[in-house]
Amino acid sequence: MNPKILLVTPPFTQLNTPYPATAYLKGFLNTIDIESTQADLGIEVILELFSSKGLKNLFIQCRLPNENWSENAQRIYALRADYIQTIDSVIAFLQGKNPTLALQICQQYFLPEASRFNQLQELDWAFGAMGTQDKAKHLATLYLEDLADFIVETVDPHFGFSRYAEQLGRSAQSFDEMHEALLAESTYIDTLLFDVLTQKTQTFVPDLVLVSVPFPGNLYAAFRLAQWFKIHHPQTKIALGGGFANTELRSLSEPRVFDFFDYVTLDDGELPVELLIKNLNAQHPVYKRTFLLENEQVVYKNNATQSDYKMSQVGTPDYADLLLDQYISVIEMANPMHKMWSDGRWNKLTMAHGCYWGKCTFCDISLDYIKVYEPVAAKLIVDRIETLIEQTGESGFHFVDEAAPPALMREVAFEILRRGLTITWWTNIRFEKSFTADLCWLLKASGCIAVSGGLEVASDRLLALIDKGVTVEQVAQVTRNFTQAGIMVHAYLMYGYPTQTVQETVDSLEMVRQLFEAGIVQSGFWHRFAMTAHSPVGLHPEEFGVVPTTHPEGRFANNDLLFEDATKIDHEQFSFGLRKSLYNYMHGICFDEPLQNWFDFKIPRTRISPDYIQQALQVETDFKMKPQAKLIWLGAQPQIKITTKSKKGQTWEVAELLFHNRFDQLVLTFEKEQGLWLAEQLEYLKPSAEVRWTLQKLQTSFEEKLDHFELFWFSKPMQTLRTKGLLAV
Repeated sequence: MNPKILLVTPPFTQLNTPYPATAYLKGFLNTIDIESTQADLGIEVILELFSSKGLKNLFIQCRLPNENWSENAQRIYALRADYIQTIDSVIAFLQGKNPTLALQICQQYFLPEASRFNQLQELDWAFGAMGTQDKAKHLATLYLEDLADFIVETVDPHFGFSRYAEQLGRSAQSFDEMHEALLAESTYIDTLLFDVLTQKTQTFVPDLVLVSVPFPGNLYAAFRLAQWFKIHHPQTKIALGGGFANTELRSLSEPRVFDFFDYVTLDDGELPVELLIKNLNAQHPVYKRTFLLENEQVVYKNNATQSDYKMSQVGTPDYADLLLDQYISVIEMANPMHKMWSDGRWNKLTMAHGCYWGKCTFCDISLDYIKVYEPVAAKLIVDRIETLIEQTGESGFHFVDEAAPPALMREVAFEILRRGLTITWWTNIRFEKSFTADLCWLLKASGCIAVSGGLEVASDRLLALIDKGVTVEQVAQVTRNFTQAGIMVHAYLMYGYPTQTVQETVDSLEMVRQLFEAGIVQSGFWHRFAMTAHSPVGLHPEEFGVVPTTHPEGRFANNDLLFEDATKIDHEQFSFGLRKSLYNYMHGICFDEPLQNWFDFKIPRTRISPDYIQQALQVETDFKMKPQAKLIWLGAQPQIKITTKSKKGQTWEVAELLFHNRFDQLVLTFEKEQGLWLAEQLEYLKPSAEVRWTLQKLQTSFEEKLDHFELFWFSKPMQTLRTKGLLAV
């Protein structure tokens, strides 16, 4: 009899799209003929909570108003009938099922308003240019956030839309606080989770539940659902895996964890999960990277001889069973990349396992999810794209790579164009020089709309210490290439890196100011440096001028490390000013504001030249021919007109080539033979071509009939054509 397998993501991750881990595992299980069912309990609990029935119960559950309640909570409670009346229609609107409601939402008096709406006056200029639908989504998001504030104050202090009881899972070296919370009375949110689980198990009691925990904000709910299964279905085996376990639980020795879970697996889940399923009926079980309890002791077993599956073998993610039409799109803040992340549903895919660079000193490069780099063939990636479009009806893709490899991105773009697919996609990258102007235009043509990448600390000294492999000048040139191609750029920014001085923080802010003023970065976010146990900084802190101050290794989570920087600088004091300035720069204002005005303490003057970025953008492009560059012509075939020219008694024939594209037209004049040859060759360079010509092959074809290819290639008409869709990448 086939075992019953349930894959679950516990509350909460994203509201607008499922976290892909269970879909990845289900896709893999399909390849080995093991049936499974999956559920995103996050969206299911949210929909239970934010419904007229859920809010009625919420207002019953909360304590009656008293003097300890804030004015805001009292106001929401007083307006409870209005919230109950409007919630179902608002959720339907955010699910894309009720678009006409936007007109009412944008008018005052439809939504009840509490403290979150106080920021509207401040944000009016930021959202003033929004369309009705986007503005209504933002207002509806504020409405939900008001309710979330009420829940936190009166019912469940752990609640959060994308993180639940996150503080219990973050840096939890001891299991005591989590254990105490699990022994306490269930919260209202817990009871909703239990209701969903009860409904699911009425017709389907799994033999094995696989719980994927990507973040600390999923951990508490994961333990709660495991606790529920142990009480109501004690025969069910439960395994914990995912990003949290892979980073935080590598030295797990806390036996109380196994009062809730039977197994904790590490790293890639395919083979460990396959073995757990086989072990359900095995007399002599074997394991891959799995913790379990034996004789009241936590043991780590890795006795399977089978190798992990290759990326080409793990199958296509399978989103079956997930409520794809019920996710809700929200617009939380006026940050273009965050808006993209939370608005609309994205199919998640991976171009390559691990990171092809794998050197950044703040990153967990000692762990397999970074260290083991394995790309997927471009044709297989696009096969998976087509499968997911057919299954989900969605053509938006977020490639969740650590850093997508430029060469593979090129091949994927070629394959998308060859098949004539229309998709929208974005991914994470490194700002490296491989992203030429032509490559960026190719990516745009294939449907790429945005990239995010780590600028980190905009200081060449610190970038070298990080071993980022880029310079600020290089970042400027690459972001310019993306921006000119119409691809949005989001920069991850970092402050507080070991040995970073106050001067370098100020200079880094000045670099960021100039990048936004130049219009070559459109979105960004400042992160405070965090030292992790599996990064080079965490493994060798003495090499980076830091002294760990974390307590001795705990029995539960061990990843985030406290430390003292040799500089003794309080980097947290910069937090508010860095974020406030960035918020304004993202909206194209305050570039002339002195940097000092963002801080309420004295800072040094920047040492960066006010035209540093502009000078970096003036560096001339390398015009060297690259014989192995692949060619593609993105335009239509030209119309040819042969005309006669005359000058000083001499006459000759020329070829006028009329090129039409989607927004204009272009006439280029060539010598007759060159023009006829070019028109013929463009047929071989069109996107649908099975084999991509190289520049060398084009040169050989030219020189079989004509002379001086380099003069032709770098001629003014050809350079014009190269700006209109003739790309060499």
